[in-house]
Amino acid sequence: MGRALLCLMLLLSLILCGETRVEAAETERPNVLFIAVDDLNDWISCLGGHPDCKTPNIDRLASRGLLFTNSHCAAPACNPSRAALLTGIRPCNSGVYLNSQPWRPVMQDVVTLPQHFRNHGYQSIGSGKIFHGRYNDYGSWDDYLKQTGDPQPTQAVLKDPHSRAGSIIWGVLDTQDQEMSDYKMANYAIDFLSKPDQKPFFLACGIYRPHMPWQVPRKYYDMYPLDKIQLPNVPEHDLDDIPPAGVRMANPGGDHAKILKTENWRYAVQAYLASIAFADVQVGRVLDALDASPYANNTIVVLWGDHGWHLGEKKHWRKFSLWEEATRAPLMMVVPGVTQAGTKCDQAIDFMNIYPTLCELCELPRGEHLDGISMVSLLKDPAQTWERPALTTHGRLNHAVRDNRYRLIRYQNGDEELYDHSQDPMEWKNLADDPQYAETKERLAKWFPAKNAPDAPHDASLGKGKKKKKRQQGKGKSKKKSAQP
Repeated sequence: MGRALLCLMLLLSLILCGETRVEAAETERPNVLFIAVDDLNDWISCLGGHPDCKTPNIDRLASRGLLFTNSHCAAPACNPSRAALLTGIRPCNSGVYLNSQPWRPVMQDVVTLPQHFRNHGYQSIGSGKIFHGRYNDYGSWDDYLKQTGDPQPTQAVLKDPHSRAGSIIWGVLDTQDQEMSDYKMANYAIDFLSKPDQKPFFLACGIYRPHMPWQVPRKYYDMYPLDKIQLPNVPEHDLDDIPPAGVRMANPGGDHAKILKTENWRYAVQAYLASIAFADVQVGRVLDALDASPYANNTIVVLWGDHGWHLGEKKHWRKFSLWEEATRAPLMMVVPGVTQAGTKCDQAIDFMNIYPTLCELCELPRGEHLDGISMVSLLKDPAQTWERPALTTHGRLNHAVRDNRYRLIRYQNGDEELYDHSQDPMEWKNLADDPQYAETKERLAKWFPAKNAPDAPHDASLGKGKKKKKRQQGKGKSKKKSAQP
């Protein structure tokens, strides 16, 4: 009898220990804080893109983990960039190339990144702009807070000739941060992090600024006195060696001509810097909340911008190009136990790798549909050799390949551009027609996609004009014979 009782007690002990181990394994699953900052280019101070830019909170995050210094979007527009990153499918495989193309109808069965975490026991929580605008995927979330409206400028600001030029809009707001939508989106994440005993979570916080309109509280404008603003260096003849398709994409007679005519370049740069500063403060508030939470030591933090932004470089404004200013965007990751504080990775990578990387870090199965590959090896050893370059697509059959040294652009009509970043970091000298670079072009061109899916249907309610589509997709006659990929 005593022996039987002892055996029973041992069996119960093993069962209880097993349950304890299972519970511990559950609680040890890393959380993910996923911060997206809209239209944030490489001007942030940790990337050194603009000498005046002040981003102490984003820099603080970068100093805690790994900063990718050569990271690029899959598409230089909000909708296709976000759709690609969050579904794991490139534009050339989905057909979602532009902002006017709803992504879910052509990828009905695709499991998104937050949905994948949700399907594997995580809470999937979101706020602000994660997917693009009207194309949010509510089925990917357990709970989600959408953007609210922002206060409007006074009539005096709206009528001020120095508050807009062409389609570029900005202006001072005499209001408090608390009234801004981004403040509320950050608050939602902060409130979530303040609650104890959460099960593992994927928490996404989308910050809308510095997306236009660049209308933020006055104190952020005051950080950048107008008379001290430094403008981008734009050579007068920068477009002279650009092929016709590239010139059409630059559209120098559009917003740039209006900026020059109204003498508003300095005002616009001030407004963009002010909007970045406002966004940085919201990021800092969320980071402070994480630091004060019980999840601080078990949370992977990812911060990314969906694409870059031109402010006159190549006589172009906005994103919508295949040059460095539009494709390069911030990416930084802090992974407890994996990344080392204050490290940088200079390898060229693109955002298609984020989805599979998070799968590996959180020990989730890797979706078979993913076009990217895991970067966990780079997180552990940022200096290791990385053979796969970054690929960016803008419109069907328009691609840019960026490796550690070169950028090769090929447009739909066969026009090409090649830049050597070791000698020409501003991409001022197009080498595409130089015979000595033929081998380099051939090597890079192998990374252009063999498949280029037909355009996904456009959202008819947007009334997109044919002229704009033609300009963005680089269509038209080439000065040389077509060489489509």
